[in-house]
Amino acid sequence: MSDPAMQPAADQAAGLTQWQRITSIFSAPSRTFEDIKSGHRSWWMPLLVISLFAYILFAAITYKVGWEQVAENTVHQTPKTGEQLDQVSPEQRATTLRIMQYSMEGSFAASPLFVMAVLALGSLGLWGTINFGFGGRATYGSVFAVWMYAGLPGIIKSFLGAVVLFAGAAPESFNLANFAPTSVGAFLPPADTSPALYKLATALDFTTIWTLVLLGMGTAIVAGVKRSSGYIAVFGWWAIIVLFGVGWAAIFG
Repeated sequence: MSDPAMQPAADQAAGLTQWQRITSIFSAPSRTFEDIKSGHRSWWMPLLVISLFAYILFAAITYKVGWEQVAENTVHQTPKTGEQLDQVSPEQRATTLRIMQYSMEGSFAASPLFVMAVLALGSLGLWGTINFGFGGRATYGSVFAVWMYAGLPGIIKSFLGAVVLFAGAAPESFNLANFAPTSVGAFLPPADTSPALYKLATALDFTTIWTLVLLGMGTAIVAGVKRSSGYIAVFGWWAIIVLFGVGWAAIFG
């Protein structure tokens, strides 16, 4: 007969299911991250959920806008690109637009692979930062799993983007850089806003900030350091990337 005193330990060893970790991200995120810290680092379920919502948005863009229109919109919303295409022959312009169309459509279609690649590289940098910069003890696998679960608020942005399109948004006004009203940049006219300011406004996205907060919390938990250390590591890297993008847009935008 089993010893009742051993039952809680067995339940703790079993850990949460991946679905419980997903739901906890929106209600009690520390519960998810503590479970990852205890050794339960499976991450394929959040990847499937993120991919599902990404493909819902992909379908909305494909059927309500069309990728040829997306390419045309990108040119109109980027004055410098529009000026460059105005100086080439119609054949060259058409070829450039086709390349833009296929590259954007292909990148969106392969989004799960891009998610994994970005998280793999980003987790390596964050793992090194939290361990060697803040004295943490996180494993690379735990940081990767934390990032995968922390990225789940992004499904809200994908869902809102699809809702806006299916609700009847004009295809000519669709902006791939701000497809949902979740950032400051979504409320600014891209063609009439300086590229640097538009880049900064786009980065101020509430789903992105939500993800960063979760990522800082989770990284601190699996590394066994203060939460402030996790936030400094995560927001520090984010600030560097945003400032680089703003600078690039100011120079080449």
